[in-house]
Amino acid sequence: MWHPANPIRHPIPETRWPTADEAARSLLFQPIRVGPVTLENRTWVPAMVPWRATEDGFVTPANLDWYKRFAEGRPGAIVVEATGVRDIASGPLLRIGHDRYIPGLRQLVEAVRRASDGHTRLFIQIIDFLAVKRRPERNKFLERFLALTERHRHALAEETGDDDWLRHDEAEVRAFLKTAPDEILERVLDEREWESLQFGYRERVADTQLAHIRELPQVLPEIFAAAAVRAREAGFDGVELHYAHAYTMASFLSARNDRADGYGGARENRVRLPLEVYRAARERVGDDYTIGVRFLADEVIEGGNRIDTAVYFGREFARAGFDFLSISKGGKFEDAKQPKVGHAVYPYTGRSGYECMPTVISDERGPFSRNVPLAAQIKRAVNADGHSTPVVASGGLATYEQCEGILQRGEADIIGAARQSLADPDWFLKVRLGRGKEIRRCTYTNYCEGLDQAHKQVTCKLWDRVDLDEPDIPMSDNGRRRLVAPRWEGKR
Repeated sequence: MWHPANPIRHPIPETRWPTADEAARSLLFQPIRVGPVTLENRTWVPAMVPWRATEDGFVTPANLDWYKRFAEGRPGAIVVEATGVRDIASGPLLRIGHDRYIPGLRQLVEAVRRASDGHTRLFIQIIDFLAVKRRPERNKFLERFLALTERHRHALAEETGDDDWLRHDEAEVRAFLKTAPDEILERVLDEREWESLQFGYRERVADTQLAHIRELPQVLPEIFAAAAVRAREAGFDGVELHYAHAYTMASFLSARNDRADGYGGARENRVRLPLEVYRAARERVGDDYTIGVRFLADEVIEGGNRIDTAVYFGREFARAGFDFLSISKGGKFEDAKQPKVGHAVYPYTGRSGYECMPTVISDERGPFSRNVPLAAQIKRAVNADGHSTPVVASGGLATYEQCEGILQRGEADIIGAARQSLADPDWFLKVRLGRGKEIRRCTYTNYCEGLDQAHKQVTCKLWDRVDLDEPDIPMSDNGRRRLVAPRWEGKR
């Protein structure tokens, strides 16, 4: 992962944990309305991809164990991992693109209800993504994937000063390119071809020469709406539309989206499809069902959106009727590090990825509450328009003092904590019971993110090799790590 120049290693913040009485009087443990549902408190476990579904996208016992363990800590809400809205292959990630997924998802809902004794609301994040291919071997790319044209011949002739390349047959051209120095090959290939060789082929929403990309505005509203209907049928309390990071809907919002069909260019055009998707889902599920959105306060890439545009999007989303706004930052493909041959590019390895999940190796600002000022700007603008849409802040939130201060200052309405909740799924409950000293505190080294990058079952280094002889604990595929945190014996 990218790190800032001259990095500083920050300690996790010292803090004072509240007594049970103090916690009971805090804003953190007061209820809040999120559309038609009420959260018992303002604690929130954001979506995290655990790599536990089947290769066909079905819920597994390991998925159930993962979400049950979070539910035992009784947060106000849990958001289920990014779940694909289309019925297409996506590896061991959950899907909701067909009715056959509903029974398994219903099992997941029921498991969370039981584990939390009905205290935790459950939303599901629904996502669309475009094709991303693995970085190919050089010769394989040049032999099989490069569509050789006259442009390549002319470029090669110009680079070598040899017009005979205009007459050589295709096999000879490809054979030469396989042995050509990189500086020549880079000039013969166009920008997208060179990127495909160096990083792997990746579709973009502006690739309107491809029919299935051109037709996205016509097909995605109904696809998302059908997924929202399935979520409701499965028993979820609501859906979170995934408009963040490196995926389809975020790419429509991006300032780099230059589609010329009314869905790119000006920000009013770029927000058009995200609003059409929302309206289609709202029409299908009704006004008595929660629909929220996760989107970026800053893309953190060259030519990307900044907070001023995110404020505009937040105002438009609130005006349209979204029930909550969950704010994130970065996590883009455009600045990701080059993958190894045979691996796919990972959107959390560049600077934008760092800003999405900052670690304790940071700049002077450090990783804690790093993104809260952005959420606060969006909240102020939404509130100034007369909307009370709850705003979820996240990013390095790990102490009661942090969380309560954010709420008291009006910087956000709900506290999202992913990595700290992974480190200790009971941490919110421990705070509420006045048992904060017993919290297993995240060290923000992103061990978990490294597992995600490798497409391995996500765990936390603070507990995944603890008490491995405990009876009946689910274990990782290689049998070396436990897949759920140890239960808190002090729970009451």
